[in-house]
Amino acid sequence: MENSDSQKKEEGSQKRSPFDLIMNQIRRKKSFAERPQRSSVSRFFRSAENSETRGKGIPETKESEEKPEDKENIGPVTEDAGLADTEVCSVVGWGRVKQFIQKLGKKPDSRSLSLCNCGLTATDVVELATMLPFLTLLEDLDLSWNDLIGGALKALTFHLQHVNRLKTLKLSNCRLTAEDITALGQAFEYIPLLEELDLSWNSYIGGHLSCLTEGLQPECRVKTLRLVDCGVTADDAKSLGEALVLLPSLEVLDLSVNKHLASGLQDFAPALRHASRLQVLRLHMCGLKQDSIQILGGALQHLPDLKMLDLSCNKEAGGGFKEGAAQIATLKGLQSLDLHLCCLTDEDMLALTQVIPLLSDLKELDLSSNKKTGVTVQHLFSRLRFLPKLKSLLINNCNLTGDSYRTLVEAVSQLFELEVLSLSWNKCVGGNLKSLLDPLVQTSSLQVLKLSSCNLTGDDLVDLASVSKSGELAHLRQLDLTYNDTVEDAGWAHFFQETMGLKELTELDISLRPSTRRDASPWIDSLQGFLIRLPAISEFGLHRWVLTNQQRECLESFNNSHKRSVHFDYYHSTHRAGQGPLEQDS
Repeated sequence: MENSDSQKKEEGSQKRSPFDLIMNQIRRKKSFAERPQRSSVSRFFRSAENSETRGKGIPETKESEEKPEDKENIGPVTEDAGLADTEVCSVVGWGRVKQFIQKLGKKPDSRSLSLCNCGLTATDVVELATMLPFLTLLEDLDLSWNDLIGGALKALTFHLQHVNRLKTLKLSNCRLTAEDITALGQAFEYIPLLEELDLSWNSYIGGHLSCLTEGLQPECRVKTLRLVDCGVTADDAKSLGEALVLLPSLEVLDLSVNKHLASGLQDFAPALRHASRLQVLRLHMCGLKQDSIQILGGALQHLPDLKMLDLSCNKEAGGGFKEGAAQIATLKGLQSLDLHLCCLTDEDMLALTQVIPLLSDLKELDLSSNKKTGVTVQHLFSRLRFLPKLKSLLINNCNLTGDSYRTLVEAVSQLFELEVLSLSWNKCVGGNLKSLLDPLVQTSSLQVLKLSSCNLTGDDLVDLASVSKSGELAHLRQLDLTYNDTVEDAGWAHFFQETMGLKELTELDISLRPSTRRDASPWIDSLQGFLIRLPAISEFGLHRWVLTNQQRECLESFNNSHKRSVHFDYYHSTHRAGQGPLEQDS
């Protein structure tokens, strides 16, 4: 009888259902969870502690302390039990991830983790590293603008092997050190699918870029590399040039704000032939000189797919385009050319006049802040008709003359796809806006019009209001009329009373110069009706227009009364009753 009972008991223990096995694993996990919790740092180094313990010969008591009946209750370890253990572990791990991310005010996502500007510390990085095994589907990781994690990146890179699907890694403005990028370079083998790497605004890695590039793997898939303001030196430029052969898929390269890059351009530029798929090259504020433009020009012929070239804010480059502009003509697919603040000379502009019209795919052209080109730019304007796809034309602060302005007006009438036109800081526009508005009526696609500090007059605003009534500016979204203190009060009042038809306008700025204060009372009463006629307006700049508290309250009540959310920017615009007369600067 006893033998029969023991046999049934043994058979019962062997025929336990999968549900019993899973519940048993959950009970074991729960028991583990009730133990005293270790800190994230101690958990991270737990494996090292265990190895030291085993090395000292300290016996593990867990198995010896188990009672026979406990072993019987656990039953044999089956494949189903191991699977259940893994699933429970994953659930517990993902719970830790969610708790960590939600604590930082972010939304958990197994594929994309953005902890940008979260005030992360080195301890947080260590804790995050222990969670990577539970983020195996992760594709995007952004830790940018956490300037306290510098020096702790090695703790994270060691565990990147768990996220081998990673495609995007952003670490801009993290105060990374040479040790950090060395560790990152060594981790490249763990993330073979990486396509975008952003290390911008980490000035301490300058002089150590080779520590990163030496870790690049053959057939690297990186398409975007951003190293803005990283203190790149001549040696770094050489190392990066040597690494380009390992970056055959590179499409975007941004080396902006590296003022010493020009000193290594002789070694870097020729290596661009290995980046034949490059589409975007940004060298904004890189200390380029006249000879730099010529050196770079020789490399451009090897970049047939280049669509965007940014050479802006290289003030010593002026004079270099006289010889180097010809190579730009080889960029048949170029869509964006930015040469603002390059101190272009008359010779440069004449050379560019021969080249730019050959770029038939060009969509964006920025020649702003080249004050010496006010006369010669007229010749370029006369040939803009050869750029039928041009969508954005920025000619700010170019000291335009009356003749060059009239030539521009004629050219605009041929730019049927123009969406952005910026003529700010060109005083010749004042009193002559009507001649520009007439051809703009034909370009119904215009979305942005910037006329800041153009010495506009009241008649100019009357003409602008008149054109708006025709509906030809119906797609206008942004209108910049700042720093036009030359417009009298009657001109502003007429503008607010008569303007209509700007149904898509979202931003309007009429702010005054920093030295000026003016009373808004002459036109403030017509403003509410004006806002009603602008259903999409969301931003309204009123800097230095002085309003009483009552007038401000009236504007704020407009949002409640009409269920709108217009943001009124009143900076330096308050005037309380009893403060005395306003002081108005000329």
